Amino acid sequence: MRVLYEAAMDEERDGFVVGDVDELFGKKGNFRVLQFSDAAVQGALDLDDPQRIVFEYPRAILHLLEHNQPGLENVFQIGHGIGTIARHCRVERFKTAELDERIVQASRQYFGSAGELIAIGDGRRILEGEEAELYDGIIVDAFTDTGVPRHLTTDRFFATAAEKLDSGGMIVLNVTGKGPGDRLIGALHATLRESFTHVSAYMLPADRASETRNVLLAGRSGRIECRARDMAGFVPFEPAPGYVIKESIPFSC
Repeated sequence: MRVLYEAAMDEERDGFVVGDVDELFGKKGNFRVLQFSDAAVQGALDLDDPQRIVFEYPRAILHLLEHNQPGLENVFQIGHGIGTIARHCRVERFKTAELDERIVQASRQYFGSAGELIAIGDGRRILEGEEAELYDGIIVDAFTDTGVPRHLTTDRFFATAAEKLDSGGMIVLNVTGKGPGDRLIGALHATLRESFTHVSAYMLPADRASETRNVLLAGRSGRIECRARDMAGFVPFEPAPGYVIKESIPFSC
């Protein structure tokens, strides 16, 4: 990797690196990546074709939102990354909450992110301050070195998200897990069902059942539909029954 920028880890934020590589996940090319300190690649730009969405999960998220809400106008996202979804989502207003201002600066300097409405701070706190029934879509794409922050997975958080969505609105989470038997995926699925009538799960196929892969969870008051050819390889599955993630201690930050 040819390192272009490096942000050190501190007490409150993970470290990350921006760099150029000539191979990504076994494919040769000319890529710029945002990589966290645990070596997980959180965003990638094809320098030879900057308009191409490299990862499968943003393509699938965009399809789920646009297919189920043809009049999509207002979207809120927690976790900015390199700004891929914000750049490609055709809406009037797209607001992103990002905890680390260095991520935003890097996305603008090295990945062409520009013009998006971005609020610096904890995504849950920012969402709590938004008007009720304002959004058509809410996306949770936030990670630390231990996974999705817990306060973005609880029954209270999903209840808040439901309050901020209009009657046809949808929430979509990008998480990682091991498919149908993953306990956390089962718990997230069960917790979403506390606030949303319809919940669907999609995963990328893997060679081994124990292999970690991207998983998308979607919740909505109405039916959730998709076209298989537009899901970028994600396939529906039924998570194992799970426990509801209760918020026993009031959230604070």
